[in-house]
Amino acid sequence: MKLSSRSKSYMIPEYSLTGDLLSFLTCNLQYRYQNKGTLPPSMPIQLWFGEFIHGVMEEAYLQWELKKTPFPWDWKKDIRPIENMIDARLQVRGLYPPKEHFFSTNNPNNENIDINERDHKKLASARAQSAINYWGPHLFPLIDSAEVLIKGIRNMPNYDENISRSNYYGINGVIDVLSSLKIDKTINNTNQTTLDNYRNKIIEYLKNNEEFQKNISQIDSDEYEVIIDYKGMRRPSNQRKDDETWIRHKWQILTYAWLRKQQADAKPIVAGIIFYLNELVPSKEDLIVIQQDIHDNLTDIPKEGEFKKDIELIENWDEDSKVPELSSEFKTARSIRIINIDNNEIDNALTEFDAVVNNIESSLIKEIKGCKIQDAWEAKADKRTCDACDFKTFCKNKKNKTKEFTIP
Repeated sequence: MKLSSRSKSYMIPEYSLTGDLLSFLTCNLQYRYQNKGTLPPSMPIQLWFGEFIHGVMEEAYLQWELKKTPFPWDWKKDIRPIENMIDARLQVRGLYPPKEHFFSTNNPNNENIDINERDHKKLASARAQSAINYWGPHLFPLIDSAEVLIKGIRNMPNYDENISRSNYYGINGVIDVLSSLKIDKTINNTNQTTLDNYRNKIIEYLKNNEEFQKNISQIDSDEYEVIIDYKGMRRPSNQRKDDETWIRHKWQILTYAWLRKQQADAKPIVAGIIFYLNELVPSKEDLIVIQQDIHDNLTDIPKEGEFKKDIELIENWDEDSKVPELSSEFKTARSIRIINIDNNEIDNALTEFDAVVNNIESSLIKEIKGCKIQDAWEAKADKRTCDACDFKTFCKNKKNKTKEFTIP
């Protein structure tokens, strides 16, 4: 009896929207070491805060859903226990908070310190408190589900059966919040309020967006969905040549919309909302960049009109001075970004991500065939990324090299 040979193993590469695609676009080589080489950054401040604020917002929503605690929440009584819970979870994963931004009660060296002795609300806690009390009253009542896992499959770009690892690739992501809204009862009711008599700022921003109104007027269903994503960062520069984050965030939301449409229970998706939560409590470093964006006309927030006073405060601010007191309206406008869903733009976003996957796969194949890591993966990033990178000492990127000095 002749036994058949085992068929060749078949694997479909899986790519995450944020963990792979956006990370690769930040820097190809850094992505290789951190994601494929499993070499975590020694000081993952941005990674820690992103995970922290996502966890805090999700847990705050779950507790609000259970208890309906009225806003505003007290930091020490209501929010601090949530922070400690999320901090403990992150430390289990090897993510430790930066001491200058967060006071951790999970640190063994702090066991004998009474949190009530003095104010331990550092920058991360101040942002968490503002995010919950600022957006919670408006966002939480609109949430249909949180942390929604979405997956899809696409044809491998430039597939070659002799070279490519697979003829398909998987793409996945996690939607932070999915809101299911009724058009008549929610959008067109000018007296719409949330549970605690707050006028819903999110609904008002949607009502005042002409593209959004046009989109909902063209759908047949009386219900639709809005995809919401949190970002633990400032609002990106708009159209800055050396920073394409603004465009990539839009691609992310559009790709989320495509993935969500593949699910059987999906309703028409007409918009995405990104919350840039750092804008609620900007640091001095944030203000420096915002000030430069205003000077270079690289912000979509208008200089004139209701925000004129805030713009003047920022323009006249000196970085050695205290951060100016900005109006809540200005911080709201910088914190929220509405992205309208258009089928043509979805196709464009998917094409862009196909190109990224193609580049990742090409680099992987080069390395598999024996190419050196630094020759297979391009080292290219902005100065801020390079300055914080653990691999800059041996990176081929010339701008990261320290100057060589000769002893006379």
